[in-house]
Amino acid sequence: MNPLRWDVLGAALLFALPVLLMGAQGSLDVDEVTARLPWCLLAGWVASSLLRAAFSPRPSAARRPAARGRVTADAGHETTDS
Repeated sequence: MNPLRWDVLGAALLFALPVLLMGAQGSLDVDEVTARLPWCLLAGWVASSLLRAAFSPRPSAARRPAARGRVTADAGHETTDS
């Protein structure tokens, strides 16, 4: 999965908003903000992957192809339906 999809970047932005606001407020310095931003991208990727996995339709079980011939119970030999 590409870590730079739009849904991942949107979720990462939501996770990064408090970090950016704390940096703008002065609670965090620039080094702390830049150290925490990759974790916001990772959290956005994880959240997006979990949501995609939870809401994607499950694949149905693959059906076996129909047998061309049938086995008779009494003789155990295969006969064809021609």
